[in-house]
Amino acid sequence: MNNFPYLEKREWIILAVAALVPWLFSFSPYFQGLLILVLLWVVLGNSWNLLAGYTGQVSFGHAAFFGIGAYAAAIPYHHFKISPWWGLVTGGLAAVILGYLLGKLVFRLRGPYFALGTLASGEILRLVFGEEEWLTNGHNGIFYMTTFISKIPYYYLILLIAVGSLVAVKAIMNSKLGFYFLSIREDQEAAEALGIDTVKYKNISLAISAFFAGISGAFYMIYMGFVDPEVVFALHSISIITILVGIIGGVGTIWGPAVGALIMVFVQELFRSSFFGLGPQWISQMHSLVFGALVVVVILYLAGGVVGDWDIIRKKFAGKVLKARG
Repeated sequence: MNNFPYLEKREWIILAVAALVPWLFSFSPYFQGLLILVLLWVVLGNSWNLLAGYTGQVSFGHAAFFGIGAYAAAIPYHHFKISPWWGLVTGGLAAVILGYLLGKLVFRLRGPYFALGTLASGEILRLVFGEEEWLTNGHNGIFYMTTFISKIPYYYLILLIAVGSLVAVKAIMNSKLGFYFLSIREDQEAAEALGIDTVKYKNISLAISAFFAGISGAFYMIYMGFVDPEVVFALHSISIITILVGIIGGVGTIWGPAVGALIMVFVQELFRSSFFGLGPQWISQMHSLVFGALVVVVILYLAGGVVGDWDIIRKKFAGKVLKARG
């Protein structure tokens, strides 16, 4: 097990704990559902982190890849009764095709054009998929009777996808491909001077990122049994939250998206549920404000995110403990 080239011993321990966790909450499908959402955001966070954190191409429109993956699973079912489970294959491929077309348009330009292009693509797809009822059933959405009543099968499926995204990112960043990505992030002109085809490798990074975002969208369709353009192409609840997961957890770190997803989902649910029904109702309206405050705190005091600045957090905490004891 320790000879596996991309996972360390402590990472195997974390994954073993993750495999056991849903059984600890077997009494509560609600908490099992939260765990599934955490893992879904881990996949999205990993996909965004590879592109933005390691390659330096900041995306404001990952909802475009997520949504196209969801509809790649939903549309064949809606028209031909083909199982949405095939979306776990077609969703990733559809997102890669979208990413390739988008990259062709914007990667030869410099500056913020890629970010603006991804932002625009998500909004365009949201409008198109909402209006083209003959293809997507418009704003009525597409319904699917989910396969399993229990959440356990969905948990292990998304855990497998999340682990796959983690191993893929780690393997890539330990390869020559990862070196090219980092060189583009640090100085694109210098990378080109060294003979690196920056457009080619930015497109490769985008393809891998889009693939995992597309798979996560297909999983969403399978798990939720419903897609709607206002949900799966949403700027605020998909694209922005994906960015926040990366920033809070730690941009350009392997485990940052996982930590960020855990924090974001549970903080969001804590406030949405008014501290699980123990607090006043008005607290449920504050989750967006809390997110904003959390991001400000991270940017001001933990620019590397929780994982990136973990040594700083640990030293400060240890210093306060010693001071209190003294």
